[in-house]
Amino acid sequence: MRAPPDFFEYREIADQPGWYTWDMKDNTRFNTQVMGPMMVRQEGNKCRLRMMPEHRHTNLQDMIHGAVTLSLIDISLFSAMHVLRESEAGMAVTLELSTQFIGGGKPTEPLDAVVEVMRETGRLMFMRGEVVQGDHLVAAFSGLVRKATPKK
Repeated sequence: MRAPPDFFEYREIADQPGWYTWDMKDNTRFNTQVMGPMMVRQEGNKCRLRMMPEHRHTNLQDMIHGAVTLSLIDISLFSAMHVLRESEAGMAVTLELSTQFIGGGKPTEPLDAVVEVMRETGRLMFMRGEVVQGDHLVAAFSGLVRKATPKK
């Protein structure tokens, strides 16, 4: 798998075989400041993006805030672009994101977005997936991403 361009810190995690970091090199950006460290791996034709929730990711019910779940989903689309299709993820944009919240997320367990590419055209990627904690389903989603425009 090729390394992503200058936007992401993508390297194998020594003590977690098969997992790679998926963090912004510029740690002043949203992903790092709000979401914290993330890791990614390929599982067959799917990509799993994982975050470790913290207290700052919770709402007043002590569950993972919906905005955190939505952010994980959005970021997972781009990690899947790179991991599954070796496509330039840094300058791509989300065109559409549909999410169904199904269950509450617990801040004491890893939160995973598991994504698959349904179809790819010259400019677009159609994806779907689930947010899970173990066997517990937190959300289902589908997304449409426009790939980065090649630089001239």
